Amino acid sequence: MIPPHTRRSTLDYGKIFRGLTNFIPLTQLSAYRQMGWENLTSVSEFFLLGLSEQPEQQEVLSGLFLFMYLVTVGGNLLIILAIIADAHLHTPMYFFLANLSLADSCFVSTTVPKMLANIWIQNQTISYAGCLSQLYFFMLFVMLEAFLLAVMAYDRYVAICYPLHYIMVMSPGLCVLLVSASWIMNALHSLLHTLLMNNLSFCAERKIPHFFCDINPLLSLSCTDPFINELVIFTIGGLAGLVCVLCFIISYARIFSTILKIPSIQGKRKAFSTCSSHLSVVSLFFGTSFCVYFSPPSTRSAQKGTVASVMYTVVTPLLNPFIYSLRNRDIKSSLRKLIWVSKIHSP
Repeated sequence: MIPPHTRRSTLDYGKIFRGLTNFIPLTQLSAYRQMGWENLTSVSEFFLLGLSEQPEQQEVLSGLFLFMYLVTVGGNLLIILAIIADAHLHTPMYFFLANLSLADSCFVSTTVPKMLANIWIQNQTISYAGCLSQLYFFMLFVMLEAFLLAVMAYDRYVAICYPLHYIMVMSPGLCVLLVSASWIMNALHSLLHTLLMNNLSFCAERKIPHFFCDINPLLSLSCTDPFINELVIFTIGGLAGLVCVLCFIISYARIFSTILKIPSIQGKRKAFSTCSSHLSVVSLFFGTSFCVYFSPPSTRSAQKGTVASVMYTVVTPLLNPFIYSLRNRDIKSSLRKLIWVSKIHSP
């Protein structure tokens, strides 16, 4: 028979031993969590997976996107130069078009050069600061383009519905105010998204299934709750998008109502031709962007999002110069003069 004091001592040691055996996994788990938290807060780079992981497809894509990028930047810069050089194009409509072309050039330059560089040097990394910078400028120019398209819709509404008061309503001061307000508001809006993204902690999985640092892929990598970020997207971003859409709907509803009242068919065609280019660009840009940012999470996929992103980040800026130049006699005439003058002055 074991003496009572010996039994008590045995039981105490058993409790101590079991406590130690339970304490060791807890301390290991705490250490692992601490190491994991340190990894979360010390993210230095991300990996952009791009459009394809197969080398043969990457070569084709790099050549295709390089061609599209050069055509986009060259075409938009030609439109800007033509508008600046021709005094007949110093009107509100072409002032907004020049700003849209500038936004398109900056828009495509935010994403495509980095993607091409990653393919050429076979390095998919992008620094944490570089990723947030890319996100900021991407959000800036995508929203700026939306605002400029809305301003151009209002300009067409005044031109068609109130042609006699057009010059008085669309004064130079108002045009500069509309463009400046678009730049300032979207710069602050992009800064808000970037600061909120900087407050998130990211998991060890830092692979972004995209060719640039977009907001939705980054949120999917977050290990902290991105509720505030998503709330800002659907409130402030949704409100900005709603304002632009309402501007389009109201402007074009009045435009179509005015066009239908024109007695001659030729007059209807002439009035509609002044806004058909803008309407086609709006449909392409907003149709693809809303599919990316405001689709339900259950129906959202990385592949569909990437394809839609290519449409409005690369294809739309590429098509804008062709849509506005090929269907606009004034732009075509100014481009011919610009090319003719450059030939004369070339050695």
